[in-house]
Amino acid sequence: MALLKALAHAPATRSSKHRFERWLVVSSFLLWSGLNLSAQTTPSPEYQVKAVFLFNFAQFVDWPSKAFPEPQTPLIIGVLGEDPFGPYLDETVRGEKANNRPLVVQRFRRGAEIKTCHVLFISRSESDRLEQILSSLRGRSILTVGDFEDFALRGGMIQLVTEKNKIRMRINLQAVKAANLTISSKLLRVAETKP
Repeated sequence: MALLKALAHAPATRSSKHRFERWLVVSSFLLWSGLNLSAQTTPSPEYQVKAVFLFNFAQFVDWPSKAFPEPQTPLIIGVLGEDPFGPYLDETVRGEKANNRPLVVQRFRRGAEIKTCHVLFISRSESDRLEQILSSLRGRSILTVGDFEDFALRGGMIQLVTEKNKIRMRINLQAVKAANLTISSKLLRVAETKP
């Protein structure tokens, strides 16, 4: 975990592009090098890497100013439904900031509980209710992320896809634009995009 977190922080002399590229290479290598991606009772190494992805999305996405009512309003990373991350997501963002805002993790059992959120990971347990969830979030600047089949095709913004022990991203640009979010070109370059 320390290695994954260290990836997110390159020395000050490195640009964010180099930090992001290094993060992608190492996270892909960790999965490629034979980590067990099967279901486990404790969070899998796959979700350790996905926790780092969520952290980095907070760094490479811009929200409209109205998404943060106060200058010190934290950037909230939420998990809706069953939590596949366990403590890893909390450990990944503990003490970290994105655009000078502290990062906070919140967990939600139902979409109706979501009052303030900026990055929302929608768990596989919610796949049958995805359209209802996305409809309830319409008009809000919440980056939706999921890792189940057809997440981006069904209206989610970023789908994390594991293929051959590598995690790739599929981005639904139409959904991102509708939420008034801007994704960095550095992120878009390494993702598969759907207009």
